[in-house]
Amino acid sequence: MNAAGADTDTVLRKRQLTVRTTSSNGGNGFRVGGGKGAAAATPPEPVSPSARLLEDFFIVVVIGIATPVNDPVARAGIAAQFARYPRFRSIQVTDEDGGNPRWVRTTLNLDDHIIYPELDMDAVAADPDKAVEDYVASLSTKPMDESRPLWEFHVLDFPTSEAAATTAIRVHHSLGDGMSLLTLLMACTRSAADPARLPAMPPLPTRAGAIYARPRPPASAGALAFAAWLWSFVALAWHTVVDVASFFATTMFLKDPHTLFKRVKHGEFQRKRIVHRGLSLDDVKLVKNAMNCTVNDVLVGITYSALSRYYYRKSGDTDTDEDIRLRTILLVNLRPTTSLHAYVDMINSGREDEVKWGNALGFIILPFFIGMHKDPLDYVRKAKKVVDRKKSSLEVVFTHLAAEVILKLFGLKAAAAIFHRMISHTTISFSNMIGPVEQVEFCGHPVVFIAPSGYGPPEALTVNFQSYINTMMVNLAVDEAQFPDCHELLDDFSESLRQIKDAALSL
Repeated sequence: MNAAGADTDTVLRKRQLTVRTTSSNGGNGFRVGGGKGAAAATPPEPVSPSARLLEDFFIVVVIGIATPVNDPVARAGIAAQFARYPRFRSIQVTDEDGGNPRWVRTTLNLDDHIIYPELDMDAVAADPDKAVEDYVASLSTKPMDESRPLWEFHVLDFPTSEAAATTAIRVHHSLGDGMSLLTLLMACTRSAADPARLPAMPPLPTRAGAIYARPRPPASAGALAFAAWLWSFVALAWHTVVDVASFFATTMFLKDPHTLFKRVKHGEFQRKRIVHRGLSLDDVKLVKNAMNCTVNDVLVGITYSALSRYYYRKSGDTDTDEDIRLRTILLVNLRPTTSLHAYVDMINSGREDEVKWGNALGFIILPFFIGMHKDPLDYVRKAKKVVDRKKSSLEVVFTHLAAEVILKLFGLKAAAAIFHRMISHTTISFSNMIGPVEQVEFCGHPVVFIAPSGYGPPEALTVNFQSYINTMMVNLAVDEAQFPDCHELLDDFSESLRQIKDAALSL
């Protein structure tokens, strides 16, 4: 589909996500101006500071399913599962006096949220994969109706090379972060092997580093072990000071150099194309075990390698003696490692109102390096070194608290400007999440793949990794004009993993 015109782009950039309301009955009720249905009697919940900063950010999850869409079954499943959660039945409202916005329950009409788009069937027949990709890209140019809960199911009921049908779920980021949506997905799906039960949960991650609790060594360990334990806190304090200073410098003047990956047209909205490619999770784990590192270290190393391959091929730069240093915004979930399991248990037992929805994110400014290495494993070694250094810092906690304090002290406009400036001074956004470990059914439809991404950050490239069974999906959201050959960049991710895996086998 064609991108929206300039007028639509202007509306998209300037839209407001709060709905003006007038109070009645002494402030005990709300009448939603322009909305549908009356607000529920549930007391309004304030919109969190982090959610208010994400007013122009959207999450898009492309899901491939193994069968054609059964519309009655899908609607019944969405009504019974997805649409019953509080945030997905609420809108943001603000009193006439301009107070802080709040979440207020409203009447939900599924016809407003389940969309069967009208497409050019000749284009679909000629290249169904491109038709899906073009339609998902068009979503980045279309604002959502803020008088309704901000989520949509776009159903593309025709076969592609990957699936019998495709669904694109668009959710406003204020409803929740990646962990919230993963919790929702896990609670709404069922095991494909046994539809009567929830899918098997991902294993609990093993965290390490000074940012997490380190038990005091026993007296029998000796003075050297005790000194090392004390030194870890000194290193933690020093690294935190350095990272906080870097954070403030980035918001004021510290910019990444201009490269192929740096956004060219600042201040102008650009249509985002969202593409994905499946990588072997077994290959990633093979490298992880051979290098004695984490899956995240391997994914960062693969990204180093892929971006380097793309850069030197496209730029023609022959100076490979020194690395080019870029920076990425790495999103980090601040919830406990057990939160996914605990929240799914709450939902399964009918206590979904107790789940902490919304955004509980901090971020790390993570160095990325563009360079050529004869040994592909050097990319992983460098990634591990950088990530380990960042684990010995409280930067992620500071950035989360700083966002809330800045918003309270200076207001939304100032906080949003600072947040936008900081992201604009870096080059890439990066994240990865672990998904279901067995095949699942979503609203009665077997899921073939899950590819989450999004749009909104003022960057030309975002990289998201999502695992599903034995596949690690790499998802790219790119500035369409700046990366017309984004599928070549996906090829670079595949080739980088192949080379790194082959090198790891030699160990």
